[in-house]
Amino acid sequence: MSHRPHLAHGWDGHPAPPDWPPLRPDEVATVLAAFTDLRGPVRLHWHSPRPFSAAARVQTTAGEVFVKRHHRRVRTAAALSEEHAFIAHLRAQGLPVPHVLTDAQGRTAIACGDWTYEVHAPAAGLDLYRDAPSWTPPTSAAHARAAGAMLARLHTAAQSYTAPARSTSLLVSSAQLLRSDDLLAAIADACTVRPGLAAALAERDWRHALAPLAEALRTVQPRLAALPVLWTHGDWHVSNLCWNTDGNEAEVAAILDFGLCAPTFALLDLATAIERNAIGWLEPDPVRRPVWPEIALGLLEGYARHRPLDAPTRALLTDLLPLIHLEFALSELEYFHAVLQQPQMADVTWHGFLLDHHAWFAQPQAQALLTALRGAPNG
Repeated sequence: MSHRPHLAHGWDGHPAPPDWPPLRPDEVATVLAAFTDLRGPVRLHWHSPRPFSAAARVQTTAGEVFVKRHHRRVRTAAALSEEHAFIAHLRAQGLPVPHVLTDAQGRTAIACGDWTYEVHAPAAGLDLYRDAPSWTPPTSAAHARAAGAMLARLHTAAQSYTAPARSTSLLVSSAQLLRSDDLLAAIADACTVRPGLAAALAERDWRHALAPLAEALRTVQPRLAALPVLWTHGDWHVSNLCWNTDGNEAEVAAILDFGLCAPTFALLDLATAIERNAIGWLEPDPVRRPVWPEIALGLLEGYARHRPLDAPTRALLTDLLPLIHLEFALSELEYFHAVLQQPQMADVTWHGFLLDHHAWFAQPQAQALLTALRGAPNG
């Protein structure tokens, strides 16, 4: 009997080979042997198509769990525990976040050779967008409103959470460069402690290429620097949410995937939600790239029900939107260049995810979206 090969979401919307080998039943059984209630035979019945890690839904004799594996160069046990601490805080605040399970030694992040593992209890609700990649829209503006409302609830719950900055800069949300008063100098400083990023940028005329982003940031940075630090989700897309029904009026039943969480600021998380859900980045032609203003406005409407947005805040949101991918794209560049050693994907990240993202906002459909966002009601 033959099995179809496991594929992951590709950068262009087409399935692609995964970054990392899929989880194996024997491997998962070894990991779960550290959990008293999960020892025994296992069956893997769904592999996640998400990049950057390997994950699967796993059936055990005690029920289903979700197992996720990271390479230690991407997440050490200590770095993964930072995510788990934030999740635990949100659960204590009443947010619908799946429980991260603890093994017999009290660990939520388990290091084993080159790998780091985590095990989650099943999420509540229906995983309606399980196979939807980021940068594809929800099926209705009502889902966008529900997602926006839950994001606002998360930000309110996160206000009482204080923790140091992430111990890693790789594949996490960040606002260090956005808050800097000299972008190019800040990137140069980052290269002194991130040799992988330094090596990737050494192959490119990065100061010249990033000069337009640096100029745009100068007009926004003083307002960004004044925003309070807040731990944020970092990847707010409807595929990272579960839902209480399969209808258009569904509400969010669970929040998933805190892999990018970090102390940034609330407006960055909200702008990221708009970028992930309301702009069709998987269309490579910038002229034909679709936008869904009703989805963006739905997110804002749901968010503003709980955390009103005044006119200056909406103006800052629209000025920020062309710049929000800056730091994560540099992190992706480092990942593809230094960790996976995939120069072709490093080039895709550099041109498509970093430079072209910013340049695209001069397109008419992008300007129309920004105009719509500026005119959105306060809440």
